Amino acid sequence: MKNFALIGVGGYIAPRHLRAIKETGNVLVAALDKSDSVGILDSYFPEADFFTEFERFDRHLEKLRREKALAIDYVSICSPNYLHDAHVRFALRIKADAICEKPLVLNPWNIAALQAIEAESGRRIHTILQLRLHPAIAALKERIERSAPGKIYEVDLTYITARGHWYMTSWKGDISKSGGVATNIGVHFFDMLSWIFGGVKQNIVHIRGPQRAAGLLELDRARVRWFLSLDGSDLPFTYEPGKAMTYRSITIDGEEIEFSEGFTDLHTESYRKILAGQGFGAEEVIGSVEIAHHIRNVEPVGVKGDCHPLLSRVEEYV
Repeated sequence: MKNFALIGVGGYIAPRHLRAIKETGNVLVAALDKSDSVGILDSYFPEADFFTEFERFDRHLEKLRREKALAIDYVSICSPNYLHDAHVRFALRIKADAICEKPLVLNPWNIAALQAIEAESGRRIHTILQLRLHPAIAALKERIERSAPGKIYEVDLTYITARGHWYMTSWKGDISKSGGVATNIGVHFFDMLSWIFGGVKQNIVHIRGPQRAAGLLELDRARVRWFLSLDGSDLPFTYEPGKAMTYRSITIDGEEIEFSEGFTDLHTESYRKILAGQGFGAEEVIGSVEIAHHIRNVEPVGVKGDCHPLLSRVEEYV
């Protein structure tokens, strides 16, 4: 049984980490969040110590190590994106492995610095790249690897996940903290696509705004027209109470790849891999972080050239 601490337990993604810790037979010792709306702990680890101030959290873990010989083996990081770098450093400093939600960092040059600290600490940085563990995605990768060498695939990626007005008021709406829509909801998909189809040859951005982004990503073995949106009006169906407000679609040469189901268990599978020494390290995220960073900083070219089909609604996007 391993001892875990968790940073950001009040956030959206934290319940998946709590469930993964529980389902892999481990224990949460302490958790941190500036919000105290963390009743979710009662469903998994009611005995976990909880803190709203980082300094007290840090002090508590140090006291446990010195006075009770209780060391933290893993720190799970579910904090806002811009704090991931600092919290990974904290985990390594207390001689724990870090398990970090996406994105590991916002800027690609920060990865080398973390790797240097990782080497000094003797501990490991693990990243959550759960789409690589999705059975349909793994099968797709095998299919592409078996296909004719040199074949270039035509891919359309569409990901729409509706968010209310709260989103833009939160840290997620601040591009300096979240990295914007391409990073916050897109970086996993960019990792998945480059994992399957290879390195980047060209990265064109057609539109980029607070709620939408779209572009053309040319990889070694694919031309990917992608569209990301937080606006519910882009969904291909009408909202109904209780119905999921998310739409995912990938077509390859016109064929739909079905991967809508099976997302909720992927964090537990990620933890199983990490605990077995088979997790994804910091080096695995360099490509996707570079893609998202470029999208965030390059000048969009506008709705021209080979665009995603949804950009035919030009008036709404420019």
